[in-house]
Amino acid sequence: MNRDRSRNAHRKPAGEKRVRLRPAREPDSAPATPKSRAKRRALPMQLAAELDALKEELARARARVAELESHVDEDPLTGLLNRRGFERALERALAYVRRYGATAALLFLDLDGFKAVNDRQGHAAGDWVLGRLARLIAGNVRASDVVARIGGDEMVVLLWNLRADQAELKARAMEELIAASPFEQNGKRFNIGLSAGFTMLAPDDTVETALARADQAMYARKRERRS
Repeated sequence: MNRDRSRNAHRKPAGEKRVRLRPAREPDSAPATPKSRAKRRALPMQLAAELDALKEELARARARVAELESHVDEDPLTGLLNRRGFERALERALAYVRRYGATAALLFLDLDGFKAVNDRQGHAAGDWVLGRLARLIAGNVRASDVVARIGGDEMVVLLWNLRADQAELKARAMEELIAASPFEQNGKRFNIGLSAGFTMLAPDDTVETALARADQAMYARKRERRS
């Protein structure tokens, strides 16, 4: 009797149905519309356009950096190479001389009478003189030669494929060119001369030794002209 009651206690009342719980189903995704399909197609095109814009911006930045780097080696007053740029060019020239046995001469140019122009007429007149000098020198060398202003009124010229006697003739021709060219501005004539020393590049030269030797030759020529 007690066992029957125990079994009946676990039975559900008559008429009660079992409810089976099922996991909730996620709603089906909405069907693609023409607008959504167009949006999906437009996304890659938008990314490609942004990538092209970034590439263009990078190209402009690189061009600007290259332009700035080129001006680092340029003398702003004359447009010639400055000392830094010329030393780099001279280093390459010395490497070429050592490797191939080429000949090259280094001219060192210094203006005579330039200090008087600055002192009496002002720095604007001095700048004009330097600009004219630079144009005269650069216009009387070959395209393969290198002209630079390395400081003040000092300029240098690297000449390729010359013998020592030819280099000396070129140095004297530079002096005659400046002596024959009038330096006149706003009715004022400036008495300007040029002393040009030279040296031949040697395989064992460095930038410093070559420039120092050419500088000494220039001062020797200046003393000679004064006497």
